[in-house]
Amino acid sequence: MKTLATFRVGWLLALACLSLAGARAVAGSTGVEATEYQIKATYVYNFTKFADWPAGAFASSNAPIVISIIGEDPFGSALDDIVRGELVRNRQLVIKRFHAGDDLANCHVLFICRSEKEHLPQLLEQLKGRPVLTVSDMDGFAGQGGMLNLLVVRKTVKMEINQEAAADAGLQISVKLLKLARLVKAGASEP
Repeated sequence: MKTLATFRVGWLLALACLSLAGARAVAGSTGVEATEYQIKATYVYNFTKFADWPAGAFASSNAPIVISIIGEDPFGSALDDIVRGELVRNRQLVIKRFHAGDDLANCHVLFICRSEKEHLPQLLEQLKGRPVLTVSDMDGFAGQGGMLNLLVVRKTVKMEINQEAAADAGLQISVKLLKLARLVKAGASEP
């Protein structure tokens, strides 16, 4: 029987391998090391595997999972390349890009770019109570009510999760993912 420590190490290695595999796929055979946003794109893709949306979040049983980006897109084609042809729970993945003021209806994952920092309170208010998994890499994002924050710490991407914000939106984040992240509450100061 595996101990909890062995189980956790196994999941850490699995997530790291997923990140590296996605980064290598993006980098391809060029021999170029994956960029920060290629790795973050892999995380965003993998979040779709570790989150559960309420049934009403989808128009039909075969509706796609829509991953959206709002603001000045830092991913380039990396996120598109990673999700191309992939299925999660028998659903296609679709990428959409939005600008401030656009209707954010019908998205399931929303990456809020750093360029939207000034609009963050309004964006989070617009999404309040809606089953949209909010993700960013802004300092303090999870403490301001965002759900998943990707931070670079000593050249490694680390996660912060505001589980309360996700639950308030009707989303469930896998315990497996929660164990790998730093948990943050809204209003909490983040290092």
